[in-house]
Amino acid sequence: MKTVKFFLGAMALAVVSMVAAPAVNAQENKDAEGNTIRHPYLTNGLWDNWFVNVNPVGLNLFYDGGEWATGYAIDVNVGKWVTPSVGLRAGYNGITGVDAKYGYIHGDAMWNISNAIGGYKESRIWDFVPYAHAGLMIDKPIAGKELAAGAGLLNVIRLGERVDLTLDVRGTVYKRQGPAGFISTALGLSFNLGRTDWTRASEYHNPADLDKISAAEAAAAALTAANAALAADKAKLQKENDALETKNAQLAQAAQDAAANANSLKDVAPASFFFEIGKTELSAKELKHLDFYLANVLPYVKNGKATVVTGTADSNTGYAKRNEYLSKKRAEYMINLLQKKGIATENIVVKNAVVKAANGQAAFDRAVVVSFE
Repeated sequence: MKTVKFFLGAMALAVVSMVAAPAVNAQENKDAEGNTIRHPYLTNGLWDNWFVNVNPVGLNLFYDGGEWATGYAIDVNVGKWVTPSVGLRAGYNGITGVDAKYGYIHGDAMWNISNAIGGYKESRIWDFVPYAHAGLMIDKPIAGKELAAGAGLLNVIRLGERVDLTLDVRGTVYKRQGPAGFISTALGLSFNLGRTDWTRASEYHNPADLDKISAAEAAAAALTAANAALAADKAKLQKENDALETKNAQLAQAAQDAAANANSLKDVAPASFFFEIGKTELSAKELKHLDFYLANVLPYVKNGKATVVTGTADSNTGYAKRNEYLSKKRAEYMINLLQKKGIATENIVVKNAVVKAANGQAAFDRAVVVSFE
């Protein structure tokens, strides 16, 4: 019994020591800012994360009732990782012992302590996987078929995405003639099938959600563009408002100036605009005089005064009928000019007259006279 306890203790110590060292040195996952990432992972599909493990090179240390012996061991296993840290495996362990060959059909519950403590990292070179196992020991010479159980440590060394180098150390006990067991160490390769990596839950987006996210991003972009357009419109309106305020200030100043000048323009003398002999249109020079008059005199005439436009012609030259025609056309011409320059002519009194020149000054009677009554 003491020997069995020693055997079990040695096996447990070996497993604990081999697990403890890598756990202490396990490298944690970190993001770009150096923060440790601890989010859970999504489970993959049924046919993902499978592996086939063949360990053809092995050494077995067998114990039976106080007798120790060495032999060969071979392992063949098929398993699946359910999460980055938890996996299940079934396999066959072929062993040579003291007096015969043995077969052990077993199932394993595995815990990837490197991923559990240090966080999943696809590029990690060395993973340490302790496991518990139980199954049926086929020991034909002595015990026949017996239940067996134990623990082990699987070392997985990454060679590539699909191939790993494995070193499997397994301790097993069962009932023979007395307590019996063995420690086997086997070296081989593991071949990964299906998807080999994992997705963090925090990084996963449902395809339907992706459509919603795209729609939300498009809506946000549209709102951003609309806000930019509104900002541009606001700036334009502000500029126009500033211009209007400037114009209002100018109009207010003009009103003040008009009020100040009103008293001095209560009585405005008649203005005469002269035509060439026989003409019914003003020369360029007289048109300039009219523009000055409209800009600087007419706006300040006291309200209530009636405007009178009188077209004249001199009686010293030409026929009377022709002179009557000229005086009338000159008055009509002036009314048309005032309308074109934006002056309301509805209330203007229009007259025409043929005037006899005084002192032989006939040129002064070929005119249109603007007066106020």
